[in-house]
Amino acid sequence: MEMLLYTALFSPLVGSLFAALFSTSKKTLIAGVIPSALLFLSFISSAILLTHVLNGETVQVEMMTWMATGNLYIPFGFAVDQVSVTMMMVVTIVSTVVHVYAIGYMDHDAGFNRFFAWLSAFVFSMLILVMSDNFAGLFIGWEGVGLCSWGLIGFWFHKEVATWAANEAFIMNRIADLAMLIGIFLVYWNTGTLQYTEAFAAMPYLDHSIVVMMGVFLFIGAMGKSAQFPLHTWLADAMEGPTPVSALIHAATMVTAGVYLVVRANPMYDLIPEVGIFIASLGAFVAMFAATMALVNRDMKRIIAYSTLSQLGYMFVAAGLGAYWVALFHLMAHAFFKALLFLGAGNVMHAMDDELDPFKMGGLKKSMKWTWIMMTLASVALAGIYPLAGFFSKDLILEVAFVEHHYILYTVLLLTAGLTAFYSFRLVALIFHGEERHLEHGFHPHEAYKFMLWFMAPLGVLAVIAGMVFKSPYFEMVTQLLPRTEYHIHNPVVFWIMTIGTQVFVIAAIAYAYSKYKNAKIDKKTEEGFFYQVLFNQYYIPQFYEEFFVKPYRELSSILWKQVDMKIVDASVDGIANIFYKTGVNTRGMSSGNLSTNLKWMVVGLVILLALAVVFAVIVQNGDAVISVLHDLGAI
Repeated sequence: MEMLLYTALFSPLVGSLFAALFSTSKKTLIAGVIPSALLFLSFISSAILLTHVLNGETVQVEMMTWMATGNLYIPFGFAVDQVSVTMMMVVTIVSTVVHVYAIGYMDHDAGFNRFFAWLSAFVFSMLILVMSDNFAGLFIGWEGVGLCSWGLIGFWFHKEVATWAANEAFIMNRIADLAMLIGIFLVYWNTGTLQYTEAFAAMPYLDHSIVVMMGVFLFIGAMGKSAQFPLHTWLADAMEGPTPVSALIHAATMVTAGVYLVVRANPMYDLIPEVGIFIASLGAFVAMFAATMALVNRDMKRIIAYSTLSQLGYMFVAAGLGAYWVALFHLMAHAFFKALLFLGAGNVMHAMDDELDPFKMGGLKKSMKWTWIMMTLASVALAGIYPLAGFFSKDLILEVAFVEHHYILYTVLLLTAGLTAFYSFRLVALIFHGEERHLEHGFHPHEAYKFMLWFMAPLGVLAVIAGMVFKSPYFEMVTQLLPRTEYHIHNPVVFWIMTIGTQVFVIAAIAYAYSKYKNAKIDKKTEEGFFYQVLFNQYYIPQFYEEFFVKPYRELSSILWKQVDMKIVDASVDGIANIFYKTGVNTRGMSSGNLSTNLKWMVVGLVILLALAVVFAVIVQNGDAVISVLHDLGAI
């Protein structure tokens, strides 16, 4: 069992190091094949571990001691339990598909080998995050995915916009990670340990305000990693990275880490329900907020990115209301159809010479039949249509809000479900249906490599069956660790009205989107409207950050550089250096080797020594008098 754990954990690291050996070489197919095979090995190991967890077993290992000083003891410890094995399965399934897909997608890229080194390291960091049995190990993985995301978002570093997006994601997450680090310090300071089980066991005996502070600071870290408002702007900009990176970040890694943290820390958040209400309220706001921005955007990948942001809001609503297993269930289901959406978008980009504006497409289902089928399936699942995966997971979150009597949250999520269906099928209609607008722009679309489509197929199957097939066994397994709370609307009339009403609402939104955008032309009048501009410009929040944070910081940095660093710090250092330099220049003649000159300097030195001796003798013999005179001078 221990060997299976290490195989699941370290296989991606071996694949990353292997690809790194070829990072400076020309494209080598094996640099993509071996990491992909090792990811599949990690998946197999995780699947075997899952069978043991289903039988009620858990695996806990301590690989080695990391820190041991005084009362501080932090091991490199890992645990495979009901929560971590769920995440392991999601991460390894999606990562394996993405790796194989990327072999075709990055086929002609000069950085092929380097890409797989980063990509496998990214997966390894995520596995460290979810498998660690303590906050310190989680933080190592947390920072690892942050670093790897920087390398992958800015993978095409020759593009200024890509490096800018990578830096934005890195800096935005560092802001949140500082708060998370404070939260981890608070956990250790007040419980004396960073091990999950021991720390959570001690928290009920702590002052309530201390637990609130822990929960708030840790959640701020989750806000950054899961791109919750106001730390959300980096997520859409991260689309500058290669599309397989987008699929991995938005489906199985990084952005799901924040939700995982709240789920993992459920014993703490159960003690502070007021923080949970804040988390749920923020999640509902972000769900609606992101969905509205997706309504008008004209960048295919950004629309899907806003969808991720919105669905993360749904997950935080469930987690904030204490329905941790529901949040994790939606995380799992969402990973499958969102990865499929991004990979389908990658196919469209390749077919359209990297064009992202869906208004320049249309009618692609003729030449890209299989991509059309899979993206449509993924969109139906995202919209929450029965019996696909999104119906079982997303509708369950609506039930949670209703059963817990949070009717405002329920209403917001219901409206967001309609918006989700609308923008999802707006995108499908613009890309695959209607007139072949791409002919006007000289595009000649074609389907992706067959092996890429074959490896997308498992995600399509999971997008269809994950909800109805996995819900019951998943519930029985994961509620052995998470609170076993079931959410049922006991009045059958209310239940069927809500269920059927939601489905009718969502289907109506799909029909309206399809009819409106099937043969859509760009409406300049609409685009110039006030509300359109507000949504298109992301509520002007990026501009606000630029004007009130970035520019003042840049100006302050410029002033400190020119006035303090150059005129004070540099001038002081350079001044001292110049004094010694000029002293050296002026006394260089002392070592000329001329006997007459040496004798003169010997006499000067002798005179100085004698003068010092006389002064010293006077001070010794008349010490009290000298001290008295100095004292009087000081008094004056």
